[in-house]
Amino acid sequence: MNTASALRAVYRPALRQQSPICDFLLPSFSHSQSRKQYASVTTSSASPKTEPAPETLNSQSAAKRRRPLSKEQQQFLDSALRVNQAGELAATLIYTHQTLPITRLHPHLRPLMHHMYSQEAGHFSTFNAMLIRHRVRPTAMYPVWTAAASTLGWVTGLMGREAAMACTEAVETEIGGHYNGQVRVLLSWVKEMEEKGEEVGEEMRELVDTLKRIRDEELEHLDEAVGEGAKEARPYELLNRLIRSGCKGAIWISEKV
Repeated sequence: MNTASALRAVYRPALRQQSPICDFLLPSFSHSQSRKQYASVTTSSASPKTEPAPETLNSQSAAKRRRPLSKEQQQFLDSALRVNQAGELAATLIYTHQTLPITRLHPHLRPLMHHMYSQEAGHFSTFNAMLIRHRVRPTAMYPVWTAAASTLGWVTGLMGREAAMACTEAVETEIGGHYNGQVRVLLSWVKEMEEKGEEVGEEMRELVDTLKRIRDEELEHLDEAVGEGAKEARPYELLNRLIRSGCKGAIWISEKV
């Protein structure tokens, strides 16, 4: 629980948004086309006898302050969305396969399992929409992660309530920290843009808010798991190390493949 509190303390969620339309993720040729059109308009209207309206000057000034993302930033965002979608796929499968054996022995956990699954399904839907909207390919490891997450869910579910909750604690510790890292990177971009007087698009701010919201919901799952006996699992240390190592490996591979 201390881990969750420390991670959550870094940033607090601001807005709860649905899938943001992040135009800055579109291919770079769209930006170059818009710059060419802007140049042709300003050239044709540059008459010594014509004074542009104030609102035109303001819009041109704002356009000049907008800078497309660098190739490295574009690659980071593509990778982030791909990993996030794969992680949420795994989470939904883990809860799906844990729910039946756990709730059969512990009926009082049915609302909690349903709540956590529903939130993960919402996260998965959010990142699915982002991948489609921005033409980001899913990880090539999709079938492998599907099988691995399903197996992990079944095994920990059959091991009992404590093992299932220890699984949730381990997974959410890694995922919460991963989202935290993404939020820090995006906020550093926002700060740099603001310091340079560049425009920070609303889609960027919405993406940050969405990641912060999802991160905090993941950390809530961590808290719930600890409260339901995660640390009572046997062997707890072994389970925790194995699952966290597996998550780290899956994140690293999905970023690249």
